[in-house]
Amino acid sequence: MAGVLDGVRVLDLSRLLPGPFATQLLCDLGAEVIKIEDPQGGDYLRWTPPLLDDGTSVLFHALNRGKQSVALDLKSDEGRAAFLRLCAGADVVVESFRPGVLDKLGLGPALLRARFPRLVICSISGFGQSGVLRHRAGHDVNYVARAGALSLMKTPALLPVQVADLAAGAWPAAMQICAALVGRARTGDGALIDVDMTAGVTGLLAMLLARVAVGERVDGGRDLLIGKVPCYDVYATADGHLAVGALEPKFWAAFCQALARPDLLDRGFDDDDGPAGARAIIRAQLQTKTTSAWMDVFSAVDCCVEPVLLPEQVYADCAGVDVSIEHHAPLKLPTLGLGIAGHTPSSSPAPPLGRDTDRLLG
Repeated sequence: MAGVLDGVRVLDLSRLLPGPFATQLLCDLGAEVIKIEDPQGGDYLRWTPPLLDDGTSVLFHALNRGKQSVALDLKSDEGRAAFLRLCAGADVVVESFRPGVLDKLGLGPALLRARFPRLVICSISGFGQSGVLRHRAGHDVNYVARAGALSLMKTPALLPVQVADLAAGAWPAAMQICAALVGRARTGDGALIDVDMTAGVTGLLAMLLARVAVGERVDGGRDLLIGKVPCYDVYATADGHLAVGALEPKFWAAFCQALARPDLLDRGFDDDDGPAGARAIIRAQLQTKTTSAWMDVFSAVDCCVEPVLLPEQVYADCAGVDVSIEHHAPLKLPTLGLGIAGHTPSSSPAPPLGRDTDRLLG
């Protein structure tokens, strides 16, 4: 089946995680994605361990399957001229430099749009293209801290998933690029897209901040979905953990029935953290059996309880594509969560640095 983005050419100037993840989504939807890389090493992710037998990082293959690579020195006149030639035949440009970097090279988003009105240009940055913090350096932990997300934890700590990079960076970028392409099909005009990852994380807090708007106070670790109530929490077992999400009365009733604790039926929203509180009672009972033993109980009951799995357990069952990498056994790499019927994510490996330069520049 042809990809829904067949015929769309994307020039990807980004590195590391947010931009490459976004363009991998576009690639898996059928777009032709051309990485524009510095001849001196290319995307930093290429050389980040663990390295495969081809000398390239498995992380790089995970985010750059099926793409092409053109090596250009954008600081040189020749490199800039070559990039502009590619822009003439492109539909989308994705970049993640600090605001102003491309402008200094004479390749700023506004200049590109003026020269190529049909281009969709997406800039991904930590603090946006025009905010007062736009020139500050940062990474995921800085953005989620500034956006107010880390303060919601009982004790602010590093998160296991890059929320700003992915949920507030890559996915909004891919969505807005697709929306801009739909708009261009109607009007003939491209677009400038400013993905501000900090603002994106703040946007993820929409319901919580709506409560702040009417004067409610939200204390770290004490909100409905972040540790306030026993019916929605994570509990230790004898050898692992269970995630309990029994918010609705019917699920909480089923959970209590599975534990043989009818006395807890009206205590799902118990705010008592003392030794007589519902949370302490549940905690003590769940620690008496292994995760597997408890799942034998809960698998027969519809009550929103799941085991906390390790990454290696997830990998064994996750959706993936078999990628054949030179000098290396075929490797199953995870797909990125797309679900259009009939689509098959790219199973080609990530390209060597500059492999497609001569062919594409001719």
